[in-house]
Amino acid sequence: MKDLQKAILFMCLSAFAFAIMNGLVKYLIEFSAYQLVFFRSIGTLIITSSLIFYHKIPILGNKRWLMIVRGVGGAASLLLFFASTKYMPVGEAVTLRYLSPIFAAIFAVIWLKEKIKPVQWLFFLLAFAGVLVLKGFDEDLNMIGFGMVILSALFMGFVFVVIAKIGKQDHPLVVVNYFMFIGTVLGGVLSIGNWRNPVGIEWLLLGILGIVGFIGQLYMTKAFQIASTNQIAPLKYLEVIFTVMIGAFWFLEIYTIWSLLGIMMVMTGLTLNILHKQRLSKIES
Repeated sequence: MKDLQKAILFMCLSAFAFAIMNGLVKYLIEFSAYQLVFFRSIGTLIITSSLIFYHKIPILGNKRWLMIVRGVGGAASLLLFFASTKYMPVGEAVTLRYLSPIFAAIFAVIWLKEKIKPVQWLFFLLAFAGVLVLKGFDEDLNMIGFGMVILSALFMGFVFVVIAKIGKQDHPLVVVNYFMFIGTVLGGVLSIGNWRNPVGIEWLLLGILGIVGFIGQLYMTKAFQIASTNQIAPLKYLEVIFTVMIGAFWFLEIYTIWSLLGIMMVMTGLTLNILHKQRLSKIES
């Protein structure tokens, strides 16, 4: 019971850390998405590289090409997501990015030859219907931001499948390190043309991006290590709730009834899919 309570606390901390990161990205809107990716990545890169050297883990790993692909896909997803927050409420952007499991399922069918149960497609349909509600009934939804975040979700879904392909042959810190290194290089190079020098507290806020991102990943990993996935996985959608609250109270973003309904439909469909997958794995084991 204590382990479960601790895992729930860790997952809540993880979701809150990611929500803070999303809020900071929205607050630092005057910086280009490239520069935000650079600072987000380099902050975490310093931490992961230090841990890898401290624990004497081989930094290059084994599945190097797959980790490079994972890094490029992850950096592209992050870049598109950060860019989308300039055009739409951050809560809606986070919600739509969580469509990534649908794309991951499609890629897994094609690449890994996995099978998807009919009821899972029903859950995906519910989530997709939520997207249609957001797109069709929320007149304030910006189509540029919408297109960016959908592409971000697609790349993220692809990344999930690549990580599954890497499996346990490489240490998680090494996989994350590749991602952060590529994000640092890509974000740094692309931001050269429109670099904006941070002023005063902006340095601190940009530095915090990488720290809260790492904290989110760390506590999410800890939560999954001490409790079963079906108990913990649905709690990751707390990030959406926290981010919507940050958007409403910090940035005074207005969420219509239709946008809130769409958000709830997406979260419900994806949460039901998680619970169904865990029930199936329990039966099969």
